[in-house]
Amino acid sequence: MLSRLIRSNYLFFLPYALLLLVVGILQLTHSQEQLMQWVNVRNSLTADQIFPYATYLGDGVFFVFVCLLLTINNRRIGAMAFASFALSSLVSLFLKLVVFPSSVRPLKMFEHSTYQYHIIKGLDIHSYNSFPSGHTTSAFALFGMMALVDQRKGRGWFFLLLAAMTGYSRVYLFQHFVEDAYAGSIVGTVSTLVVYLLMYRWVAQYQKKDRPTV
Repeated sequence: MLSRLIRSNYLFFLPYALLLLVVGILQLTHSQEQLMQWVNVRNSLTADQIFPYATYLGDGVFFVFVCLLLTINNRRIGAMAFASFALSSLVSLFLKLVVFPSSVRPLKMFEHSTYQYHIIKGLDIHSYNSFPSGHTTSAFALFGMMALVDQRKGRGWFFLLLAAMTGYSRVYLFQHFVEDAYAGSIVGTVSTLVVYLLMYRWVAQYQKKDRPTV
């Protein structure tokens, strides 16, 4: 079932696998500080205006809002989306607060660095509970679910793009390291796959009666 699910959604999972491979190699060959600097120096006024809003695609409130919209169209798909939100959020919080409670964020790590990092003025930047990135977790859980339930499989790459942009925004905004976003993407994607595999038969029972319109 899992292999068939991945094949039918290859426009999401294939580029995601390539993304994991490339970013994984970069993390093996570069330090987190080097990767942070690579992202940080590629700043612009336009990006400074876009990413503070793009990052909200991974906000829990946005996730719940989308879940409610899905529920209106198909209550069972909505329930599945809510389950994905709950599982991915609980796993992320467990890792942040229990497994890695002392992980610091870039602002704290580099507070005495001689390198002048670009930080958007007025942005509230946190200092602790860095690993993994909660926003990235939610984004990949949400858009992964959207790709799975969307009957137009040709849009899988677009959902991945939105999720990846959210993860990149967390690094650009100096809220997380690359490894935080990397791990968050895995937690979010796996959470959605687990929920979908557990609930898809229950949803499929009423597919003809309550077809999703996403």
